Amino acid sequence: MKISAMAALVTGGGSGLGAETARELARQGAKVAVLDINEAAAKAVAAEIGGLALRCDITDTASVNAALDAASEAHGPARVLMNVAGIGGARRLVGKDGTPMPIEDFQRIVNVNLVGTFNVIRLTAARMLKLDPMDDGERGVIVNTASVAAYDGQVGQEAYAASKGGIVSLTLPLARDLAQFGVRVCTIAPGLFLTPLLHELPQEVQQSLAASIPFPKRLGKPEEFAQLASHIVTNASLNGEVIRLDGALRLPPR
Repeated sequence: MKISAMAALVTGGGSGLGAETARELARQGAKVAVLDINEAAAKAVAAEIGGLALRCDITDTASVNAALDAASEAHGPARVLMNVAGIGGARRLVGKDGTPMPIEDFQRIVNVNLVGTFNVIRLTAARMLKLDPMDDGERGVIVNTASVAAYDGQVGQEAYAASKGGIVSLTLPLARDLAQFGVRVCTIAPGLFLTPLLHELPQEVQQSLAASIPFPKRLGKPEEFAQLASHIVTNASLNGEVIRLDGALRLPPR
């Protein structure tokens, strides 16, 4: 699918990997709607790229539908969906004082990262299926964001790893489900990237993390994630695949 002139949605587009993905799509000529629960952040990115900023809580169906309606009215029906929104968090299963992890902590991360991602997919896909197929038979492309933690979850990452592992496991059945309609689904599992969260860490910590990556021996650049995401859109043979983007990193237990 050609990106130029296509209407695209980017959840979590107000910062980090999502913001860089929005920039890359806009650079290639897409009409980009930046969806984020942080409306101010979404507006900042949208103003930079000439896109549309929309507040969106991916866990809330009414909020997602309102954002999809507004994006469609401004740009036309979306054929590209980039699911980048998500949250982190680490907590041991049982604390040093013997207290088990609050179930609410687990539920919150899984609800945002897994259920929220699925919520946006189901609502957007229902709209994509109503579109006329293009010359190549495609109606749309959906790219999700997992993490290498889905495979190499570290101590305290039970909730995060489970949420990202769910996205990995969703990828193939979603692709199979939507294949008959000409909608492709892929997932990117990034490793250690220089996002705003890592920027806040001391320089020596950043260097230590970078040293754990076989090659290139540095933290990933957000634009590298964005380049892969856009390539998935343009490469029609990429479907039902989860791609690790991690410099051959395998996370240790701690």
